[in-house]
Amino acid sequence: MSIIGSAFADWREVREEYEEVRLAAYMLAEEATNGALLNARGRAAGIDPGSLFMGNERRARAYASPELLEHWEKHPRVTYAAYERQWVREREAEMGLAS
Repeated sequence: MSIIGSAFADWREVREEYEEVRLAAYMLAEEATNGALLNARGRAAGIDPGSLFMGNERRARAYASPELLEHWEKHPRVTYAAYERQWVREREAEMGLAS
């Protein structure tokens, strides 16, 4: 496999793993908040509650319900960027490349 092919395969793998983590986090939060994921501003703006679990922290907190913010205190949001960094560190450790 080429270097580019290998990189794309790794990217697909980490992306798929992250989606599983994100979905599990969403389901846990939905249960913990009894479905109250959005605040009034988020509901009025038609925000997709699932979008709060990816991307910009500031935006997520702006539209999150108080219940969701409390949930995140115990179960922090994991962005794709953070998950990818963790994934790379784990792969480097497996290959003996960790510093």
